[in-house]
Amino acid sequence: MITLDLSGKNALVFGVANHRSLATAIAKELSTGGARIAAAYLSERLRGMVEKALEGMDPLLIECDVTRDEDLERVFESVRREMGGLDYLVHSIAFANKEDLEGDYRNTSRDGFRLALEISAYSLLPMARLAAPLMQGRGGSIVALSYIAAERAVPRYNVMGTAKAALEQAVRQLALELGPQGIRVNAISAGPVNTLAARGIGGFTGFLKLYEEKAPLKRNITQEEVGKAALFLLSGLGSGVTGTTLHVDCGYHSVAY
Repeated sequence: MITLDLSGKNALVFGVANHRSLATAIAKELSTGGARIAAAYLSERLRGMVEKALEGMDPLLIECDVTRDEDLERVFESVRREMGGLDYLVHSIAFANKEDLEGDYRNTSRDGFRLALEISAYSLLPMARLAAPLMQGRGGSIVALSYIAAERAVPRYNVMGTAKAALEQAVRQLALELGPQGIRVNAISAGPVNTLAARGIGGFTGFLKLYEEKAPLKRNITQEEVGKAALFLLSGLGSGVTGTTLHVDCGYHSVAY
């Protein structure tokens, strides 16, 4: 395990749903280093699972629907009030209607397309806008979670692939805008991991088998590996890295067969 002294650092993590979430793995790495964790969760019915997932971290928990500007503003105001500033921001949220992940991509509904992009990609913009003032003078860092479908056509990933492509472009644009303020913005393109969100994609088990067969390392990644990669990008270890999508997929993205 990589260990860093992150004492005095504050992290806000969006996307913790349960102990399997990639956001949880990232929060654990940051907490182990000494960072204080704030976690934004979707609804009160999820609070118990979020508390269990982050057990031992003494997190600041804040309910938030990212489609509501007032919720996002309340989250960052809570961070300002309770923590005083922000060093790390993790965007690990994505959503698309089930029917838009089951049929043909060309049949994606207009409302479904808008919803997927609003939650999965657009939400990074107001988060960055609200985080920037809290990161001033702190060398802040932002990491978003993506997938290979941002670059390639993946069966049944449909509109979520479009959303991930938009997310990665947003990462590059925000890196350009926020760089002069000393704020870095990067993405992690993670291989398939057995999370609640991943199981919502049709044929997910097949993806796991494909990666074991095709990836140079001949295996699938773990949540911990994503957590360690995020720790690198968020912390001073990645101080010279911004506007980048880091593939954590056992090398699957590099092969063409």
